[in-house]
Amino acid sequence: MKPGLLEVMRMNRICRMVLATCLGSFILVIFYFQIMRRNPFGVDICCRKGSRSPLQELYNPTQRSLERVSPPWLELSNTAVLHQMRRDQVTDTCRANSAVSRKRRVLTPNDLKHLVVDEDHELIYCYVPKVACTNWKRLMMVLTGRGKYSDPMEIPANEAHVSANLKTLNQYSIPEINHRLKSYMKFLFVREPFERLVSAYRNKFTQKYNTSFHKRYGTKIIKRQRKNATQEALRKGDDVKFEEFVAYLIDPHTQREEPFNEHWQTVYSLCHPCHIHYDLVGKYETLEEDSNYVLQLAGVGSYLKFPTYAKSTRTTDEMTTEFFQNISSEHQTQLYEVYKLDFLMFNYSVPSYLKLE
Repeated sequence: MKPGLLEVMRMNRICRMVLATCLGSFILVIFYFQIMRRNPFGVDICCRKGSRSPLQELYNPTQRSLERVSPPWLELSNTAVLHQMRRDQVTDTCRANSAVSRKRRVLTPNDLKHLVVDEDHELIYCYVPKVACTNWKRLMMVLTGRGKYSDPMEIPANEAHVSANLKTLNQYSIPEINHRLKSYMKFLFVREPFERLVSAYRNKFTQKYNTSFHKRYGTKIIKRQRKNATQEALRKGDDVKFEEFVAYLIDPHTQREEPFNEHWQTVYSLCHPCHIHYDLVGKYETLEEDSNYVLQLAGVGSYLKFPTYAKSTRTTDEMTTEFFQNISSEHQTQLYEVYKLDFLMFNYSVPSYLKLE
């Protein structure tokens, strides 16, 4: 996917920056919401004995890192500019929408349950379902396994989602949480919001094996959104239409009742990018490239790569367009408002197929 207009407009301004210019980062203080600026080159991020932390490699690359790319300065500066733009986009969106994005001025440890911690490589990964999180959890199991695993694709998908296999930030004490947020490289991966939403719908409501989702959400959606539903549909919940799913999401009663399921929850609600400063924002559209850049910064890029394979069932932009054909312009507009911050924050333009009112 090509950069949005805003990214292009920023390119000239950012390209003039010195490559080693560092971003301030935020320290999250859980109960007081105190955001402070810091110098990424400060002693607080130094790190593992005899090696440099990913933060140092990101903001102040060594000559050895520069030699890994060819032509070194051109390619590395392009990568640095790209990720600087993505960080700026998040910061600017948070500032412009502060009334909404920081509606909750306090985070609790429970808000940090999506942030996976790798102590050995000083990484924090916020996983977003339907954005390659299974493969990234596999990678995190390799990174934190201390030799237990070597090939991420040998780890069964269901094992990657067992919570006990990875440590998350909410399991630490408040001082330990703040130290890691300050000192570790924090990253996440995002995807075009409606493509991600259609992917979640296809996976959870059109696959017969997902009976737990059918029972918990499908029956509820059909009861609320389908007139004259059959008793079988009300009992099984296994034939939810996309139009009904959208109507459920935009229904004010839905969010008052309980938070969205993580598979269709907004990224800004899962990872709190207006409260936590992410050093890298990877994108599904450049998944392999961005993932391997993270692994390179972690010092494992020479022997560990992001798993690649052709997935014929992947949800595409064309497929997403088809799903939205039967959604009314009123419901499209309401749904866009639900995911608007994700569109803006991660620089995804309004889809051309939308008929917004």
